[in-house]
Amino acid sequence: MSESRIDSSKRTWLIASGCAGAVGGVGVAVPFVSSFQPSEKAKAAGAPVEVDISSLQEGEKLTVEWRGKPVWIVKRTKAQIAELPSLDGQLADPQSQRKPDEFTPPYARNEARSIKPEVLVVVGICTHLGCSPVDRFQAGPQPSLPEDWKGGFLCPCHGSTFDLAGRVFKNKPAPDNLEVPPHMYLSDTRLLIGDDKKA
Repeated sequence: MSESRIDSSKRTWLIASGCAGAVGGVGVAVPFVSSFQPSEKAKAAGAPVEVDISSLQEGEKLTVEWRGKPVWIVKRTKAQIAELPSLDGQLADPQSQRKPDEFTPPYARNEARSIKPEVLVVVGICTHLGCSPVDRFQAGPQPSLPEDWKGGFLCPCHGSTFDLAGRVFKNKPAPDNLEVPPHMYLSDTRLLIGDDKKA
C-alpha cells in the first residue's frame, strides 16, 4: 500500500516537473523563434506607403516617409507647369537622361517628371551629400537665389537649386536631379509610394 503511494507521488512529481520544463522551454523558444521575424518597424521601412492626396491644394506640399526618406508630393499650379520648358537651358539634366534607372522611372521621363503633370512626387534628399532641400515655391528674387527665380527647392547645405520638377540647375554641387521614387495611382486621389507594378 505504501509502495503505490510512493509510485503515485513520484509520478505526480515527474509529470509536474515535465510540464514545468515544457512551459519553460516554450517560454525560451518563442522569443528566439520570433526574433527571426522582421519587426513592425522593419516591415514598414520597406513597405509601400499609401497616401490620400484629396485635400492637397495647388501650391501645397505633403511630406510622407518611405524607407526612412522624406517623399514630397507637390501639387503644382498650371502656371508652374507651363513654366517648366522655359528652364531647360538652365538645367544640368533637363530630360532626366543621367542615371535614369536610378533617379527617374520611365513614366516620369517627361518635362514634368511625373505621371500627372500637376502632381510631383520626389524624394526630398539632395543628390550632393544627402541634405534636405527647402521649399522656395515663390517666384522672384530671394536670398541665395537668382533674380529670375521661378520657384523650386534650395539645398541650404551647399546651395544646389532644383526647379519644380526636381531638376538640378547647372553649375551646382548636386550632380543629379532629385529622385522620383516608384509610385502609382490607386485612384484619382490615392497614391502608392514604393510600388509601381500592378498585381
